[in-house]
Amino acid sequence: MEIIPAIDIRNGSCVRLLKGDYSKETIYSADPLNAALGWVSQGATRIHIVDLEGARVGSRIEIESVKKILSSVEVPVQLGGGIRNIEAVAQAIEQGVDRVMIGTAATNKDLINKMCRTIDPEKFLVSVDVRDGEAVIDGWTKSSGQTSFDLISEIEAMGVIRIMYTDVNRDGTLTEPNYEAIEDLVSSHKLKIIVAGGISSVDQLIRLAEYNIEGAVVGRALYTGDIELTYAIKALQLI
Repeated sequence: MEIIPAIDIRNGSCVRLLKGDYSKETIYSADPLNAALGWVSQGATRIHIVDLEGARVGSRIEIESVKKILSSVEVPVQLGGGIRNIEAVAQAIEQGVDRVMIGTAATNKDLINKMCRTIDPEKFLVSVDVRDGEAVIDGWTKSSGQTSFDLISEIEAMGVIRIMYTDVNRDGTLTEPNYEAIEDLVSSHKLKIIVAGGISSVDQLIRLAEYNIEGAVVGRALYTGDIELTYAIKALQLI
């Protein structure tokens, strides 16, 4: 299982939100590039970037910050936030993004169908952000009106091969992942699955690895030091 450090960018800084609440923001670095280089130096094999303001307003905002990271790190980058149409997907890939993340636009069936027909399925993933069983959109600020189960089943049938599942109620809380939901996902779908939300210890990462998921995105716990990346990577290699 791949451990993927998260870099959430807002107003040019690397920040973390509590449960996706934009009013509960902690700034961890004034320079997202330094954060990215730091995680790579500690062994990260992939970086997860979210343009937070882009996710909220519906179009990419932190384009320059992302470009600096793409041109400076030698590991793949997955990017989400404000990517709502096929042109934005293509632009991100052209700029060097390895995987484009579709969140709010996951409910746009025409877009998902078009992506599955025209874009390498390894070049994108659908981010399913869930609060109390319901998929949320627009930077987690609105309900989609659809259950996560229904959404995941629909996009899998369309041809999506990879999702990221985030429990919004646990994101940034340093509690624990939603193991029950993750177990249900693994048992019910053939998708490649990345999980996020609430991860706060190496023991939790080891337990997640037992579900045979593809990766875990870790944010606040890395910035607070609750998880030391190099140690965590080595611990998973011993499983």
